[in-house]
Amino acid sequence: EVQVVASGGGSVQAGGSQRLSCTGSGFTVDDADMGWYRRAPGSECELVSTISHHGTTYYTDSVKGRFTISQDIARNTVYLQMNNLKPEDTAVYYCAAYPGRIFPQDPRACENRKFGYWAQGTQVTVSS
Repeated sequence: EVQVVASGGGSVQAGGSQRLSCTGSGFTVDDADMGWYRRAPGSECELVSTISHHGTTYYTDSVKGRFTISQDIARNTVYLQMNNLKPEDTAVYYCAAYPGRIFPQDPRACENRKFGYWAQGTQVTVSS
């Protein structure tokens, strides 16, 4: 059975750091495109970052230079290291895996979470 489990998150002051983890089972991260969407209160889902099965990364403009996505094949885990966090980063973060498929860059994929494999949401709260 394919599953993804997220961990990390919590509350932090502006300027601080957090790391989110997304661990897969039933597939290997080097065979899957993975990434994170986030949804802030009252807003639609926003694509944050992705990493392809061969390691190509994508970041939305607002997190470039602050967030880093990486794979740990030995742990079958993808990490999102978030530095210099800002209050506008406050959101529920959703990790997803698309084994054998391209990670969708469409907020509707996050809104309905019907395809791919999605972990439970992780709350990140950044206070000013």
